[in-house]
Amino acid sequence: MMDCSEELQCVSEEPSAQMELKKGMSIFIDILRRADKNDDGKLSFDEFKAYFSDGVLTAEELKELFHTIDTHNTDNVDTDELCEYFSQHLGEYENVLAALEDLNMSILKAMDKTKKDYQESTHLEQFVTRFLLKETTNQLHSLQSSLECAMETTAEQTRQEKQGPLKPEVLSIQWSGRRSNRRLQRNSSLSPNNPLLSLVNSGVYDEDGQWMIQVNRLQKLIDRLEQKEIRMEPVEEEVLESKSHILIVQRQLSVLEEELEEFRLALRQYMECACAQTGCLHIAVQRLANESRFILYEFWEHNNVWKNHLQTNYSKTFQRGNVDFLETPEAITTMLVPASWWVLNNN
Repeated sequence: MMDCSEELQCVSEEPSAQMELKKGMSIFIDILRRADKNDDGKLSFDEFKAYFSDGVLTAEELKELFHTIDTHNTDNVDTDELCEYFSQHLGEYENVLAALEDLNMSILKAMDKTKKDYQESTHLEQFVTRFLLKETTNQLHSLQSSLECAMETTAEQTRQEKQGPLKPEVLSIQWSGRRSNRRLQRNSSLSPNNPLLSLVNSGVYDEDGQWMIQVNRLQKLIDRLEQKEIRMEPVEEEVLESKSHILIVQRQLSVLEEELEEFRLALRQYMECACAQTGCLHIAVQRLANESRFILYEFWEHNNVWKNHLQTNYSKTFQRGNVDFLETPEAITTMLVPASWWVLNNN
């Protein structure tokens, strides 16, 4: 595995033509390197589509973009063509990419020095190093979370413009799993501008509040149904319109003990982005006392909104992280309930 110093050296050994790139444009060297699956130094349309597809542009639009960038008309795209095209559209992100380039170099140098000096440092110096690494990671995660929310908001706006109103449909996923009965303790490091902290301050996340009362009632009802301890008496049927339902998603996650801290951070970032997603009514989380098992309740306007949510980058990032965090695969249960049951006091 290549260490930090080797990676830094690798960056400095790029061909001289690439070293002449404008500040901040070196990101496109990395983009081509990651997208170029056969390592031939250029991107075919299939490679281009696999990397640049965002779930919003159609295949035809991606094809048009590919040929727009391919100014050499070779049916391939190289680094020069990528830089030429995107340099005309960077705007304020030109400064962002330049700052990221400097930040990347600074972090690599700091990590290289840490590798050389850490073992010879005193215990207090080692503590400071670990603390700074953790806080640097937290700051980067916070920036990533904000960027992902902005990215998903813009993508959702484009999807709505292209698709128009979505028609709800019945969901048939039914996976069983164990329940947990206690709310996840809130992380005290939430910033004043954090969306979750706003929920806390507004009382929505209050243990005795309306939301938690409804969540607990649903918890008991689902448990009783699974245990077959309830008798359903015949009642007069109620005719509802197809649009008069909301979707409740219950996700159960058994977390490895040693991964709890990282999981909490990933969960907090996921909830921040999901709460900002169009169509998300509410998200609540509980934890079983003295165990590392969590239960996540998500309330969505309808099924298609949730399906779009599953395709977002922040949702996929959370799913990928759970591969390492969870002791067993998560269990998901979904339920459509009449919107008339959704009691929310707006006063």
